[in-house]
Amino acid sequence: MTAAVTRLAQTHGDSGLRFTQRQDVILTGVAEPSALSTEPLLERLCPEPDPFERAMVACTSAPFCKFGILAMKPYGTRLVEELRQRIAPEGWGRLHLSHLPKETIELIRASLAGKSHVVAGEGFDIERSLPHGHVALLFAMAERLGLAKLLGPPCAERDLVVSLVIARCAKPASKLATTRWWADTTLGSDLVPQGVGTDEVYAAMDWLLSRQRAIEASLARRHLSEGSMVLHDLSSSWMEGTHCPLAARGYSRDHKSGKAQIEYGLMTDAEGRPISIEVFAGNTADPSAFVSAVEAVRTRFKLEKVVLVGDRGMITSARIDALRSLGGISWITCLRAPQIRVLAEQGAIQLSLFDEANLCKITHPDYAGERLVACRNPALAAERARKRSELLLATEAELQKIAAAVTRERRPLRGKDAIALRVGKVVNRYKMAKHFDITIGEDRLSFSRREEEIAAEARLDGIYVIRTNVAEVRLDAPGAVSAYKGLAVVERDFSNMKAIDLDLRPIYHFTEDRVRAHVFVCMLAAYLLWHVRKALAPLCFADEETPQRADPVAPATRSRQAKNKDATKVDAAGEALHDLSTLLNHLATLTRNTVLFAGGVRIDKLALPTALQRRAFELVGAPIPTRIGPL
Repeated sequence: MTAAVTRLAQTHGDSGLRFTQRQDVILTGVAEPSALSTEPLLERLCPEPDPFERAMVACTSAPFCKFGILAMKPYGTRLVEELRQRIAPEGWGRLHLSHLPKETIELIRASLAGKSHVVAGEGFDIERSLPHGHVALLFAMAERLGLAKLLGPPCAERDLVVSLVIARCAKPASKLATTRWWADTTLGSDLVPQGVGTDEVYAAMDWLLSRQRAIEASLARRHLSEGSMVLHDLSSSWMEGTHCPLAARGYSRDHKSGKAQIEYGLMTDAEGRPISIEVFAGNTADPSAFVSAVEAVRTRFKLEKVVLVGDRGMITSARIDALRSLGGISWITCLRAPQIRVLAEQGAIQLSLFDEANLCKITHPDYAGERLVACRNPALAAERARKRSELLLATEAELQKIAAAVTRERRPLRGKDAIALRVGKVVNRYKMAKHFDITIGEDRLSFSRREEEIAAEARLDGIYVIRTNVAEVRLDAPGAVSAYKGLAVVERDFSNMKAIDLDLRPIYHFTEDRVRAHVFVCMLAAYLLWHVRKALAPLCFADEETPQRADPVAPATRSRQAKNKDATKVDAAGEALHDLSTLLNHLATLTRNTVLFAGGVRIDKLALPTALQRRAFELVGAPIPTRIGPL
């Protein structure tokens, strides 16, 4: 080939040869270019080649060339002939051919792009692995609810409050322990500023408390409207320490009668979403808390016409008289036992009323302008009869022991006061003094049951009376019963806040404002978890569709689907079911790993999510994020 080209240069030109950058051959000093057209060589090497010939690059293959694009030139020539026959040259693109495997070609391409490669399994270390899935899911739900926007304008305190709420849902602990826990999750590295300690956390709590009324008003606008049903109930939690001004001894719903406590009233919508919470001194009476709830509805939430639902200890006759003067506020409550006893004695309530149904409407002049719905729950009646029988027997057994001590020969119990003291301890423990006639002397003790009073009480077993001023055209008798029994959702919120999920108690803060802020953080966490529970219900034992009650007085029942969950412990697809805590624990195994490569390159890489973890994020309506935030 070289000799043939040299001959052309000598015959038709001045023997000079030049080469372009693309290695095209130039003959210099050619006098008659047309004479070249008769040369056989130019049938193969023409001055104007087609696109395939012009673009072809060949080399001496991999042993001699690091690219090894084509094995040899003859192969390239044959390929050009084949392409010329099969493909029109107009508009053709770029074609790369190689005898190398596809994976190797991709490796070469990446190397030419400046990327580095290491042997699989070598050249890197997992520098850090942090739990990610549980806090990422809680953050995703918080974003969906607009929690950050609800709290206030962007600032460091707002970020810390969101982090406190998520931490309270995922790992409830003291504020100091929470700052340590943050560092061991992606929440700490992504959302919490470095170096945050308890001082910054307390400052964020103070900031939150200053915005509590505005936040609660926003929640009320979201979930309440004119004519809404508002549920309100009071609970208590014990305190540690003696310096908090709110701490006082009162009726303990936690059965911690020897400890000082605080009380707090929780307000929810009809479905149980927390709307507002207010902290009171530990010796506050239920009616006083209810007055504050009414004030919040009227002045803070700007609602003129709502239906307040509260228990019999909260909405008393005195409070009802006060509500009448306000106008616009309706109420649903229940009569107390002495009031029911009076109705029974006056003949307004008789067992024959419940022969055909478990509820009936009654009237009485003492409740003019109101509606009374008497209900009898047979299951509750049987339970109260059983419990009373056990308490009577237990009381008699203990009194018999005291009587034996009085009559024994050796060191008998003597003295009216000493005997009365022992008897008092027994009757106070079992609350059965009203059912016994007890006679105490200096050296004797006798007792007997008050059978008539016991029988009278037994006739009212399982009977309760709903009291409301809501018109029947708006809420019929079964609806009024269902509304009052709806207070169960508030009790469920209390259980979740105090023990099951959020560990509100015991409380270690000793300033009034910090106690209020702590309780409010727990309420916001309860609000977040309420929505998380609802979204993740298909993965848990929760009842996804609570069945409608045919009889509102009868105990609530679970749906067939929920009963099947309880029996099999798996869902319809055969996957294991969880409660919320174990599901969050499983989500925490979705880790974010910091990978350190040779040469100092670091990347963050999520572990491959399980099917359950993917499903959880799908139910929340969010993709699985690599990072949390920013807000």
